[in-house]
Amino acid sequence: MEVRFTPEQEAELSRIAAHAGTDSENFVRDAALRAVEEKNRFRAAVQEGIGQAEQGELIDDAEVLRWLEKRERG
Repeated sequence: MEVRFTPEQEAELSRIAAHAGTDSENFVRDAALRAVEEKNRFRAAVQEGIGQAEQGELIDDAEVLRWLEKRERG
């Protein structure tokens, strides 16, 4: 597989990779693999939620809002 970047994008990737202590190729490969892993985790979480909903394991709106507000406050 080959991925093409503009010269400006390549320069930025090289700069960021060097700052991270690696080369551009490894940096881009690691980033792509992390994106795939995150996508897979998200899909698994959605499927788990669907399964819980199908079994009636739901929480009410007020509880969801409290949870979201708590996350926003950090």
